[in-house]
Amino acid sequence: MDPEQTYPTTVPSCLSLDQAKAMVAGFVEAFHSQDVEALAQGWTEDVVIRFADLPEIKGKQAAKQWVASRFARQRDYRLVKTFQAITGDILGDSWTGVWTDAVTGKQMRGKGMEFLTLRGGKIAVWEAVFNVWEEGKEGSTPVT
Repeated sequence: MDPEQTYPTTVPSCLSLDQAKAMVAGFVEAFHSQDVEALAQGWTEDVVIRFADLPEIKGKQAAKQWVASRFARQRDYRLVKTFQAITGDILGDSWTGVWTDAVTGKQMRGKGMEFLTLRGGKIAVWEAVFNVWEEGKEGSTPVT
């Protein structure tokens, strides 16, 4: 097998490494302060969010409503994001989070990965996978 065909081609990035890391840090700050408007400033008007198994979210207003409802459910959300890569207009990161579920009162944990497709320095497409479990319990992803 030709190794050049097994790996994606790296293309020049639309953000510098420092800019990409600063963008990720800004998201963490906005999540910790539960600042919907600060997050929304980083989205295009026609942003598309594909988050875990949720229905696709289209447009800034719908995205703001979704984030606000998420903040209401995830009390005391603490997030750690780790920058992974930027190539072309795609930024990748991983994260872990802990929170109290506002409905059940249970302590929760989660981890995920996301790819952010940028346009004009803002997120146009936010695609994420996210696994969640109750603290102190084993994960329950049904693959075995």
